[in-house]
Formats: sequence, C-alpha cells, structure tokens
Amino acid sequence: MPQALERADGSWAWVVLLATMVTQGLTLGFPTCIGIFFTDLQWEFQASNSQTSWIPSILMAVLHMAGPLCSILVGRFGCRVTTMLGGVLASLGMVASSFSRNLSQLYFTAGFITGLGMCFSFQSSITVLGFYFVRRRVLANALASMGVSLGITLWPLLSRYLLEDLGWRGTFLVFGGVFLHCCICGAIMRPVATSVAPETKECPPPPPETPALGCVAACGRTIQRHLAFDILRHNTGYCVYVLGVMWSILGFPLPQVFLVPYAMWHGVDEQQAALLISIIGFSNIFLRPLAGLMAGRPAFASHRKYLFSLAFLLNGLTNLVCAASGDFWVLVGYCLVYSVSMSGIGALVFQVLMDIVPMDQFPRALGLFTVLDGFAFLISPPLAGLLLDATNNFSYVFFMSSFFLISAALFMGGSFYALQKKEQGKRAVVADALEQDIFLEAKDGPGKQRSPVIMCQSSCLPCPAGFNKHLWGCPASSRTSHECLLWPKAVLQAKQRALGWNSPP
Repeated sequence: MPQALERADGSWAWVVLLATMVTQGLTLGFPTCIGIFFTDLQWEFQASNSQTSWIPSILMAVLHMAGPLCSILVGRFGCRVTTMLGGVLASLGMVASSFSRNLSQLYFTAGFITGLGMCFSFQSSITVLGFYFVRRRVLANALASMGVSLGITLWPLLSRYLLEDLGWRGTFLVFGGVFLHCCICGAIMRPVATSVAPETKECPPPPPETPALGCVAACGRTIQRHLAFDILRHNTGYCVYVLGVMWSILGFPLPQVFLVPYAMWHGVDEQQAALLISIIGFSNIFLRPLAGLMAGRPAFASHRKYLFSLAFLLNGLTNLVCAASGDFWVLVGYCLVYSVSMSGIGALVFQVLMDIVPMDQFPRALGLFTVLDGFAFLISPPLAGLLLDATNNFSYVFFMSSFFLISAALFMGGSFYALQKKEQGKRAVVADALEQDIFLEAKDGPGKQRSPVIMCQSSCLPCPAGFNKHLWGCPASSRTSHECLLWPKAVLQAKQRALGWNSPP
C-alpha cells in the first residue's frame, strides 16, 4: 500500500522532536552511569582498574565509530527502521550482559553490541530531525540536546536505586527493557516528504574481470564517500581541529568514568557519589541551550574557535581542583564549574566544524571526525586504568585528564591564531596588489587596454575589491560560472606570487 508522508514543519514534527529527546537521553546519557558499577564489576570478576575500564571505553568508542555504518543503513532502510534496529541491539546487549561470566563477554555485550545499537538509534534520530524541521531547525537541535542532559541526570539515580535492590546483573536486565523504548521512539518517526528530486539510477557497469580488485575499488569509493581523508590532507584548519579534539578526548571522558569511584575512595557515601553525576546533568539542562544561543550570536561568530579552545582549557583547570580535594562539597562545586565547560564544548563542537569545513563537505568531515574520536575514546579509560593500577591514587587520573585537556586547548588556540594571521597576511598582499594596479591604470590612462584574465570565484579568499559577497577562486577548482570577473593580468600575477599558485586558475 502507498505510504503517507508527513509534512516538514508540521504538527507531527514536534512529536518527533520529543522522540528524539528521549532517544538522546537513552543513548548519549547512558555512558555516564557506568562509573556507578565500576567497583561492583571489579569485585565480581576480581579485575584490575585497567581491565574494568575497557567496558566504558568500548561502549563510547563504538558509539562514535559506527557513524558511517549508520549512514549506510539510513540511506538503505531509512531513519525509522535504523532507530528501531538500534533499540533492539542495545536491549539485546544489556540483557546478554546480565548473564556474562567474564569480562570478555561484557566487552562484547555491554560494550560492542550495546554501543552499536545506541549509535544507530542516536544518529538516525538526529538525521530525521533535520528532515522534519526546516525553518526552526536551530531551535529543534537545541531542544533535542536537552535530552542528553536529562539522561545524564536520571541514569545515575536510576542505576543507584536498582543496584541496591537488584545488583548489577538485575540492573542490566532492567536496562535491556528500558532501551526498548528506542523502538517506540523509532516507530514515531514516520517518513517525511522532502523537496529533493529522486535520483535517476543509471545502468550498472559490467562486472570487472577480477572480482577481488572490484571489491577493493568499491570499498575504496565507499570510504572516500563517507570519510573525508582528502579534506584532512588539504584543509589545515580541519587537521588542527581533528588532532586537537582527539588529543583532548584522551582526558575528557575520564571524570565521567572515575568521579564516582574517586568520591567513594575519599569516603563519600554511595548515594552522594551518584548524585554528583546527576548534578552535572541537571546543570547541563539549562547551561547547554544557553551556551548554544550565545555561540549562535553574530558577535561571537569570528571567535567561536577560540571560545571552543577556552572551554577545553577551563575543563582541564577544573580537573586540577577536583584532584586537590575529595570533600563532597568541593566536588559539588567542581561539578557545577565542570558543567559550564562541558556545556560550552557540547554547544561548539559541531558549530566550529561547520565554520572550518564547507557545508557540502560537512557530512564526510563529520564521519571521519567521529571515527578518529572513537579511537581516542577506546584508548582513554584503559590508559587511565593502567595509571591507577600503577599508583593506586585516583588523583593522578585527574592530573592526567588536565594534562591532555590543557595541552589540547593551547595547541588549538595557538594554531587557529597562527592560521588566522597567515590568512590576513595573504589578504593584505592581494589588497596591495589591487591598489598597485589601480595606480598603474591611473598612470597609463583610462584609454589603454590591459590584458584581462578570467578568474573563477569559489572558496579561497574574500574579494578585496568588495564587488560582492562571493570569494576568490582556487587553482584546484575547474568550475566556471557566470559570476566570474575580468581582472587585469598584473593583479593576478601578483596574487599568484603571494599565494604560491603555479598557474593561473
């Protein structure tokens, strides 16, 4: 039977927004409660800190690294089916983990399978939100991100309550039922009518003579389509962004994993220790939308990269305070300040990427970014666990977190400033060349003909003459358009020397 399509920006879009909020709370909010079970899992399996740390690290790594696979499933089956499939996988992973007899089984069930399901549900729900909201897309994304804060607030409280009565096995079994709510949220996400014209399918090419080479070529094309390695090679700003965030992630998730064991190590009651994570989540409910609104203001547009670096710097300095004292009220103050920096990072992480990479390349750049970040999430908790096993002191874990965050903030802030100065120098040289040509034209007289060269305007430098809002062209671009300008040859030759171009574009 023909399937009815929902209308974008309609009344059903707000129902989908509510489903997306619930999905984000169930998926992105869940990893923060793993620290509640850290001590119980250690005692159950007689494992070291490093061995136990692999559970949250695998969970968070798969949650980020499976993004390209989720994109393929969304393109093949749609957001609705992919979200429901993610809910089923997450539920199966938690139910199976409640019957685990060793840590290796927990790695596969609670780590890999649950992380894969959460990735499918989370990313497909974000994708469908972009189809349902067009005019109010910024508002919808800001409201949907509140679901993460609600999840961070409620998951630790629910975990502590169930752990006391049911133990960690019974709690994981209940969590399997909770994740089935992602299937209900996915069922709400009806297909939406879009204005995109359907693609015309061409006849498939004849099969290659060597199937192995054809398979390798197809895999290469798929990787190139979803992962922007070419942008990583040629866009210096994107390279700085990816390296800086990867380095910072080696320290960023550590407080969420080790804060509860650290507080209990200092004699804080178990209920109060679980409350610390909820304080972070509750503060984010108000701080994250506020940070998003401030970051979206035009006055901060040119400074977002530096605010992003400043948020990481504040996060690292805050961890030093946590390492200095384990008193409960000191930890409460730490959680409040940590929430401010965490909200700034969450509000700016994708906005800064949009400022660095053109929007037509953003999905590919985001795909590579999430995969590389997944490797950092995989390494971070076990590395801290090794340090904890060697020193038997939780304070060194927070010192380690501060080191990675502060060094990453200084690297990104300094690199972004150096790139900005370099760009300003190139623009100044181009402007000087233009002024020189205007002077020569006045000297030679208006009647003398000067040889023009066609210059395509794409995406390199702002037009120094201010003729329009389009940008100077790039020598790697072969496109031409009706908006090309005729520039005097002397100006272009000076411009080429300044920018290091070998031939006229």
